[in-house]
Amino acid sequence: MKQSIEELKQLIDRLEKEHVLSKEEFITLIDNPVPELSEYLFEKARGIRREHYGTDVYLRGLIEFTNYCKNDCYYCGIRRSNRNASRYRLTKDQILACCKEGYGLGYRTFVLQGGEDGYYSDEVLTDIIRDIKIRYPDCALTLSVGERSYESYLAFYEAGADRYLLRHETADQVHYGKLHPPALTLDTRKQCLMELKEIGYQVGSGFMVGSPGQTSGHLAEDLLFLHALQPQMVGIGPFIAHHDTPFAAEENGTADLTLFLLGLIRLMLPAVLLPATTALGTIDPAGRDKGILAGANVVMPNLSPREVRNKYLLYDNKICTGDEAAECRHDIDSRIRSLGYQVVVDRGDFKQITGGKKDVSCEINQSRRIYQP
Repeated sequence: MKQSIEELKQLIDRLEKEHVLSKEEFITLIDNPVPELSEYLFEKARGIRREHYGTDVYLRGLIEFTNYCKNDCYYCGIRRSNRNASRYRLTKDQILACCKEGYGLGYRTFVLQGGEDGYYSDEVLTDIIRDIKIRYPDCALTLSVGERSYESYLAFYEAGADRYLLRHETADQVHYGKLHPPALTLDTRKQCLMELKEIGYQVGSGFMVGSPGQTSGHLAEDLLFLHALQPQMVGIGPFIAHHDTPFAAEENGTADLTLFLLGLIRLMLPAVLLPATTALGTIDPAGRDKGILAGANVVMPNLSPREVRNKYLLYDNKICTGDEAAECRHDIDSRIRSLGYQVVVDRGDFKQITGGKKDVSCEINQSRRIYQP
């Protein structure tokens, strides 16, 4: 039965109050992202975001340090089978140089992201992690290096890593199998996420919007999985096809649905750290600005060396130059201020972190300052 706008708004009101809906209710909202409902949702999301984080926007300096990957995910441009990819690895000195540049620009979180590259053994990565944390003790370090063993995750954490990003991509077992080769399973991905939480990381997960074969039911399952996981970070972005993958001819996801889901996630997980992603900016030139206005509070400019930025291509037409680059600090700050928010020099920790490592949010925020270009 078709729902009226008022009935749909009542569902959003209940999500704001109770932070979860049934799968059927989520499907009803996902199937009706009409402009009037979207703006109602975004207004709610902005209010909740301000309640927890004020007008602060946190920056993460993204260092894409390797585009080698042992996996063959059907949607990914750096998949093992892509012989046309121009492969590279950054040395420890190159990674440290990225951090040095980023620190001078006011970045207080570095994100080491790469394919699942066996060259970076536990020993190699822990050495890099320790050196970064010794040189920049007031900075947070986030890893995004895929599925590893519990022992690996523990070693990285004990070396100083604070956060870990591992998107689940889809919470539906059958759909997961349509996006990944048989060697990769949803059960393994979920197990990794649980182990990361157990160790004490601030954990991030997330999913693609509009991936091949995805239904509104799948998206509802994604939301319910995130509600059960209670991650400190959630990253979502539209599926964008890459020409050297089996999904080259598939239709891309949309900015509108991605933005709508950002708003739903903000209501469901009020204090979550929620990026406006590069993929959102790729599918819509104003996408990241719209993401901030839909409830996001994180942006992740690129600190990678300029000569490799166009090689870490998970999807086609990725924006690699311009104001998404980390060195364009003044432009980033101006754009955020034009939206009514402010970039701050801050680690940007999850506000309600408890257990594991000590609660650093109060200590760090005492020294927080607004960036002055």
